[in-house]
Formats: sequence, structure tokens, C-alpha cells
Amino acid sequence: MGFCGGNSGDPIFTETFGVGTTNAPLPAGTTSYTFASGQPNDGSYTLSSSTNWFGWHNIGDHTPGDTNGRNLVINADFTSGEFYRTAISGLCENTTYEFSSWMINLLPANHSCGTGIPINVKFEIWDSTDTQLLASGDTGDIFGTSSPDWRQYALVFQSKPGQTAVILKMLNNGVGGCGNDLAIDDIVFKTCGDTVIIEDTLNETYVAVCENNVPFSTELKVTPDFSIFSSHFYQWQESSDGTTWVDVVGENTDNYTTPPLFNTTFYRVKVAEDAVNLANDSCNSTSDIFEVQIIPQPNAPTSNGDVMVCENDTTPLSVTVPSGVTVNWYSAATGGTLLQADSRTFNATTSGIYYAEAETEIGNCTSNTRTAVQITFSEIPDFEDETLMFCETETIELHADTNISTATFLWNTGVTSEFITVDQAGIYTVDITNETCTVTKTITLARIDLPRIKSVESVGKSIVITTENTGDFLYSINGNIFQPNPIFTNVEGGNYTIYVKHQNCDTLVYADFIHFFIPKFFTPNGDGVNDNFDLKGIEFYQTSQVSIFDRYGKLLKFSKNAAFSWDGLFAGKLLETDDYWYVVEINSQQFRGHFTLKR
Repeated sequence: MGFCGGNSGDPIFTETFGVGTTNAPLPAGTTSYTFASGQPNDGSYTLSSSTNWFGWHNIGDHTPGDTNGRNLVINADFTSGEFYRTAISGLCENTTYEFSSWMINLLPANHSCGTGIPINVKFEIWDSTDTQLLASGDTGDIFGTSSPDWRQYALVFQSKPGQTAVILKMLNNGVGGCGNDLAIDDIVFKTCGDTVIIEDTLNETYVAVCENNVPFSTELKVTPDFSIFSSHFYQWQESSDGTTWVDVVGENTDNYTTPPLFNTTFYRVKVAEDAVNLANDSCNSTSDIFEVQIIPQPNAPTSNGDVMVCENDTTPLSVTVPSGVTVNWYSAATGGTLLQADSRTFNATTSGIYYAEAETEIGNCTSNTRTAVQITFSEIPDFEDETLMFCETETIELHADTNISTATFLWNTGVTSEFITVDQAGIYTVDITNETCTVTKTITLARIDLPRIKSVESVGKSIVITTENTGDFLYSINGNIFQPNPIFTNVEGGNYTIYVKHQNCDTLVYADFIHFFIPKFFTPNGDGVNDNFDLKGIEFYQTSQVSIFDRYGKLLKFSKNAAFSWDGLFAGKLLETDDYWYVVEINSQQFRGHFTLKR
């Protein structure tokens, strides 16, 4: 088994088994198998456009372009042997031919009966008398596959002197049962000749020419490898589509200079060992094809739009070109520096206009003009997120604080100025936009609660202030001097205004307070210090009454609704050092105790 090692000619025999949805029989004498109009059992065949039986692969035919094309479907007989034959006529004597056929194992690899019996086919070429075997070959075992798998097999043979016809036979080397089920399609006979190449003066087997360089002409030369033919006769041919060929009259040598070409044109040569065989396509082969492809000038790329981005954005410039066309980027509309090749996108690093030029992948033909695409990098507004505090009952001004004078602003409150004034705690954001570049600044705002005075008490000569809440509070009893300690010591009795504030706020919280305390002793010795028993501040109460007694209960001093001070005299006489008792009534509240007079 094997394919032609050189160049083949056009097909001189083709069997595709026709088309149609109705199964059909072969001509009489083609097979000894039984025709089946439906599913073919062991030892039967059919020509069908489908193979939906026995759990086989359900396939259409192999022939390209067929609609409802048929295959030859074989379910092997239980006895191996011939299942197909056909006669091929119109051949030339002493000529090498290639026979080929496509074949598929219809039994899937995962069939319920297992791997099944593989197909194994022998191909034989006999002379027209069916007495002389010219060539034969076996495919070997072909096992089932998980999906349909058409494979091509070929056999090369040479006709003998006087032979113009042969018989093709196909034999099944295996036997029927579960497996050995196959389909055959596209049986072809071609002549087989030398490998013949066509090259130009640059030893190229193909040339692409930009249309702005037409008309174009080139010199071509034929080179055979002498693998089959011992002598060579040529006929040059040309084609506009690579399918339909016409002879170039009078061109029969191994070289040829093309006429001026304006359109894509294909060239090949027919090759034969004898000049007379050039006219009989059953007796000659054809060379490789040399294509002169005229490449249309590409249009300039289509811009996908100018780009405006932030300065750290990596969005590229981009253009669109058809398939088969690439793009080169330049610094100028003509000439300039090549910035990037073979890319439909370009990552610019600076603002400016860049130019995209189209270039065909085949022939490297460039567009007459370049497409300008502009990119603008917008400066990113500079900012820092902030955490701020403001005082209760006050307002605070929040600023976007950007370094760009042309920026615009949008706060989450809806305000569009660079700053806003607020009096509520929370999270505030502002979108800062410079052209198309937007960043978001976040300001976290917390409120400082003002102190809330819970109580003010006189503890001896001290004033003690207590607040309901805590904080960095400052305290004052004169409104000028503040201290962080809520206790004021050695304070004379009297009417005071108590002030409390947060150290970071200006707002004062205040309360009026009458500081009143009863001294534990006094020293009326005339030194000017603590000479009197004073109840300072008692005069500020709405009602008051003070009574001083000696230890025997004798009333020594009495006062009502007035300031009170006693100098330690009774009836103009100095009283002795001793303890004395008091009864003090203030706004219906009574205080009893004693104090010491020291001399």
C-alpha cells in the first residue's frame, strides 16, 4: 500500500456511488453480496446516504459537496473473499497509476459487543483478462474508533505494454459477526509521474505582488526529479482560479516567461514521457502549481476611536482591519519612526497622535494612507482620604483639596462645589473629575459630643463637677481659667457659674451654682486669717436661717435671710476656746453640727 511519490494527474476515474435518499444496488456483476434495500445483514451490502443500523456510526458520505451522497456499505460475509470489482478502461500502456479509496470502520469502539472484529481489506489490480495480477496491498486491521474516522488508502501500479484497461478488486480478509462492518467512498484513479516543481529565478515556488506593482512578469523553470519518467515532454498551462486550466499555445519547453500580469494567475505543466501523451490526460501527470498572486492594496485601518484616559491607565489605541491584514504603528502620517509592528493595538505612554498603517500578511502590501488615532492622558487629581471631627452644635467645612484648578466635583450629598458645610457625622465622598479621569475621596466625619453636666456639689471647701458623659473636658469656675480636673479646692463660698467644654471645641456648657460649706473651726485671734465664722454664699439662697449655741444650748447668734458672719463675741465679750453648735436651715433643708472656736 502507498501513495504516488511524485505528482499525480487529474482523476481519470472516479466512483462516488451517486446521491439520493433511496438505497440503490450496484450494477450487475460488481459484487457477489446480496443487496439490501434497508439494513444490510452479514453478507449484504447497500448504497446508502446514512448508516443508522446496529449501533454503527451514523455517517453521511465522504464526497465533498454532496447532498444525500451515498456510500458503499458492506456487512462482511461469514466467509472472507471478494465483495467488490469494477473495470477501469481508457488507460495508457507503460504508465504508472495511483488507485485510492476512502474507508471507515462503522463499529464504534464502545459498541455493546466490545471492540468487535476489525475490518481488513485487500486491494488488487488485475489486467483486463483477469489473469495477471499487477499489484495488491492490504490495509491491515482497522479497529473501531470512538468517533467516525474516514481514512484514505492507496496502491500504485504500472500498466504493461498493450494494456489499456484493468480490473479493481476489493476482498475482505476478515469474516462476519460482530464487527467487520465498513463503508467505502470516493474511489479514484490518477496517473502518477515525477515530482515536478516550478520555480522562478529566485527559486521561489510562489510569488505575491502588490497591485501597485502591476503589470508584473516573471520567468519560470520546470525541474523534474526523474523518479518515474526517464524523459520529459511539457505543455504549459494557466488558470485564473486554480481549477480550470487552458494550454498556453506553443509553450513546450522547461522554461516560460509570463506575459505582463494584472490579476492573480496560476501556472503548471502537463508532463509525459512521450510527446504524443501530452494530449491524453489518462497518460500524463501535472506539476506542482506556481501562483502569481496579485494582492489588492489594503485600505487604511478603521479607527476604534480616540482615547481619553487617566495617566496610569493602560487602555491601548486600537484599529480594525480585515482578516489577512496586520497593522504597523508610526509616529507620523508619512515616514516617521516605526513604533510597533504587527499589532492591531498600541500602548502609548504619552499623549499625542499616532498613525496606524495596514499591511497585508501575504505580499507585505501597505495602505496608501495611515489612520490617525489620538490618546489623551488626563492628570489624576491628587488627594488623601481624611478622618475629621467636629463639635456638636457647630458646623464643619469639608474640602476636596485637589491640585487641579479645572477639576469638577460631585459630593454624595449632591453638591457640586469644591467644599461643603455639614453638621452631621457620617461618611462623605466626593468624585473629583479632571476631563475623563475621576477619583473618589472619602472623608470620615465623627462628632465630638459636648459635655453634659450631671451635678455640681460642694464637698467641704471644694467644688466637685460631675458630667453624664466622658471626654477630653476642661472645667472653669470663672470662665477664664480652665483645668482638666473637675475638682476645685479651697474655694470660698459664693455664687458661681460653672463652665465645662471639650478641649477641641469652643462651645461652653454652664450651670449656676451656690457654693456653700460650714467651716469646721475658726480662729478669732486678730491675725486677719480665719478670724470669723463665715457662712459665705448663704445670702444667695431664697430662705435661710442660722442659730449658734454653746454646749449648754444657749443661743449665741441668730440670723435670717441674710449673709452670716460671727466674730466669736457674745454680748461684747470674747468667748473661750470650745466647741459650739449650729442649726442651719436653707430652703427648708436643715444642717446640724458643731465647730471649734480656737484662740
